[in-house]
Amino acid sequence: MKQKNSIDMCNGPLFSKMIVFALPLMATGLLQMLYNAADIIVVGRFSGDDALAAVTSTSSLVHLLVNLFLGVSTGVSATVARHLGARHLQKVHRSVHTSILLGIIGGILLLIAGLLFAEPLLRMMGTPDEQGASVLEQSALYVRIYFLGMPAFLVYNFGAAILRANGDTRRPLIFLLISGLVNVGFNLVLVIVFHLGVAGVAIATAVSQILSAILVLRCLFQERSPIRLVFSHLRIHPKMMSEILRIGLPSGVQSSLFSISNVIIQSSVNSFGKIAMAGAGAAANIEGFIYVAMNAFYHASLNFTSQNFGAKQVERMARSCRYALLLVSITGLMLGGLCAVFADPLLHIYTDNPEAIQYGTIRMCFVGIPYFLCGLMEVMTGYIRGMGFSLMPTVVSLVGACGLRIVWVLTVFQTFPTFAGLFLCYPVTWIITFLAHAVCAKFAEKKITGLFVTNKSA
Repeated sequence: MKQKNSIDMCNGPLFSKMIVFALPLMATGLLQMLYNAADIIVVGRFSGDDALAAVTSTSSLVHLLVNLFLGVSTGVSATVARHLGARHLQKVHRSVHTSILLGIIGGILLLIAGLLFAEPLLRMMGTPDEQGASVLEQSALYVRIYFLGMPAFLVYNFGAAILRANGDTRRPLIFLLISGLVNVGFNLVLVIVFHLGVAGVAIATAVSQILSAILVLRCLFQERSPIRLVFSHLRIHPKMMSEILRIGLPSGVQSSLFSISNVIIQSSVNSFGKIAMAGAGAAANIEGFIYVAMNAFYHASLNFTSQNFGAKQVERMARSCRYALLLVSITGLMLGGLCAVFADPLLHIYTDNPEAIQYGTIRMCFVGIPYFLCGLMEVMTGYIRGMGFSLMPTVVSLVGACGLRIVWVLTVFQTFPTFAGLFLCYPVTWIITFLAHAVCAKFAEKKITGLFVTNKSA
């Protein structure tokens, strides 16, 4: 019997269930972006352009360090969903407890990395280091404080991945709503009242991450379905860890290496100066709303494919992918178009500097409008990973997107060193990578269809 917070992904109407699954997840991502935007708006309005540049320019570095472990949460979601679909309840239990402990260990490793390597990596990115309270100094302070919340951050994300695998996207939304409001409240007090600047924003974020981890753990402890967490059962089960890492580690490596290309692009942005950094950072934050809305359909594709893979329902897997591609295209085109039309007033929320707004508008035209192409690429990646092929989409993405972006920066951008020419690399690489993923998906479908027929005959 299904619990009221879960969705049966293997039976019943598919299209409507994917929407029901995706909408709370979309709202969760959009809320998270609103809270992140609040961080940037508060620090930009009350601490100046240097502080704004310091916070926004750290995003590529943070993603570089964090994405490896966030990628592993993809393995958590796919593994738990697959065993739920196959009704292997003991394996569900073991994968849940292995996942949470992996999150704790990974968070501690990230905490150490952030404290030790923040400033050297920021220097490598060319972050401006002037006299006084430089952008570099403020950026390093922000990263160090931010990473104090990393163990809680990973526990929340791994816990939310477990809930998503069970079809529950509603409660993670509630947890984020609560922790995000706490984050905004601390922002206002620490930055405006106590004038802590970037330190205040980082402290508020760390506190909210700890709260969200407490909420998701409490939920899992009280769960009555197979995903229930029992503290005394927390341990690493080698077979489950291997299965999680087999799917999640390539995803994490891909995300981290993508971040390397983004770090290189951020270094190129830095070469235009701190005003360009502020404008591009503000635009990137706005574009993030488009990405997280589309990312809901990546998770829908991954989880619906994984559960139906476990239930050996190939046709239902393929239909879930088609529906996800349709929904992500509509979402990306609609939001990308709105952001382009209202670019000027949206950027004015972050800064009044006309030159920064001009830089931000250029980025939004070349990245925001065609962002639906990134959504198509992500949905295909989720579909292929849901079928158990994680290395293949990783290699394709690294060559087709990450590698080509680096080549673009080193060749095309060097020949035409304009701000627009820099960001044109995004839509070009999205198109190429999506087409390559589509070919790989057909190969994966044929392979698992043959595998299921062979097993049935045996």
